[in-house]
Amino acid sequence: MTKNPFDDDNGSFYALMNREEQHSLWPTFKPVPGGWSIVYGGPEGRPRQEVLDWIGDHWTDIRPKSLRDHVSE
Repeated sequence: MTKNPFDDDNGSFYALMNREEQHSLWPTFKPVPGGWSIVYGGPEGRPRQEVLDWIGDHWTDIRPKSLRDHVSE
C-alpha cells in the first residue's frame, strides 16, 4: 500500500497560497502547482505539524478572497 505523502509526519513541507488566499500543505519534493506560491517553509521546508500550525494561525477565514470582497461591498 502506498503512503499518502501529505500524511508523512517525517516529511518536509511548505505552506502554499493561491490568488484567492486559500492555503495548502504541500510536500517539498513535489513541484508547486501553477497559481500557488510558497508562503511558509523556506527553501528546505518545515516539519508537517509546524506547517499545519502556521496555516491554522494565518488562514483564519476559509472563504475565498473574491467572496470576502463581494460580501464586504
